[in-house]
Amino acid sequence: MKNFYQDTLKSKVLSSYELPLVIALALLSGFIAKIPSFFGLDGDWFFPRNISFIVLPAMAIYFIAKSGLEWRRAVGVITLILLSALYINLLPGDDTRDTLVLSFIHMPLFLWSLTGYAFTGGKVNDGEKVTGFLRFNGDLAVIGAVIIIAGGILSFVTIGLFELIDLRIEDFYFGNIAIWGLAAVPVAGAYIVLNNPQLVKSVSPLIAKIFTPLVLVMLLVYLAAIVWTGKDPYNDREFLLIFNLLLVGVMALILFSVAEAKARANTLLLFLLSVVTIIVNAVALSAIVFRISEWGITPNRMAVLGSNLLVLTNLLLVTYRLFLAIKKQDQLPGAHLAIARFMPFYAIWTGIVTFLFPLIFGD
Repeated sequence: MKNFYQDTLKSKVLSSYELPLVIALALLSGFIAKIPSFFGLDGDWFFPRNISFIVLPAMAIYFIAKSGLEWRRAVGVITLILLSALYINLLPGDDTRDTLVLSFIHMPLFLWSLTGYAFTGGKVNDGEKVTGFLRFNGDLAVIGAVIIIAGGILSFVTIGLFELIDLRIEDFYFGNIAIWGLAAVPVAGAYIVLNNPQLVKSVSPLIAKIFTPLVLVMLLVYLAAIVWTGKDPYNDREFLLIFNLLLVGVMALILFSVAEAKARANTLLLFLLSVVTIIVNAVALSAIVFRISEWGITPNRMAVLGSNLLVLTNLLLVTYRLFLAIKKQDQLPGAHLAIARFMPFYAIWTGIVTFLFPLIFGD
């Protein structure tokens, strides 16, 4: 796969204005995070609705400029973000309602999809660029973790130094400095990754290679433990929820690892992990269908059913491509494309759950 990061660096839109733009977007993220303090809003009401708007709009704007997205499409992305913010904040009712909670959960995924659209320059049918966006997310996670750890050490030292002179600054520091720093981490991390791809080009593949066999063993042991303990996902809602979260995490690992698979042994491991994940998905899907048939349709069950069907379909396509790649390694790009070309379907489903479920179910 060609280095998509290098392609994005060819953008003539930013030139010498890139760093000032990143600083401005970091300040914007911090400002959004401080809105409850500035305007006296209830944080328990504000953050569930707006946590994704602290980070992702700034990222989307940065990628719009970085990729040179055509201006009509750029206006469309920004308009969708603004309308999404208006919609989620105007939704009436108790924040514990199932449909509202689903909207809160899926809004970050919808905005993430818009961010990916901006990252690819609107070329969502270009498998290599979409795969590049998926790889970028893994690289950003690595750099973001490093920045947060470094920031935590700096905070600890700063607070400790002021305590030595009998000044306790914890409340002021975390309320007025740390929150701005945390909000700035994603867009700052994106700037570092895109302009210094060599910093993480070896770390991310190494993480994928380490965790793929570990997760495969864990899943096999976990499935055996389910049988041994007699745990029933069909009647245990909390167990089924954890089961689905596990599925999402493993699927994310597969998505990231496929982009890094080079040797046939790695491809074989990913194939086995995909097969085991399909089994996990089938168990979760059958449990959801059982609960719907026994107790009827609810927003939660419909949301989980739709996401599981999407994941299962995507997994079957990826597994088939990985099977072909085991025999002939030059077939591996087919697995990349099977992932990349399925991303719009995830985006559509998150949009349906976020915007239509509160209107359809209205409970």
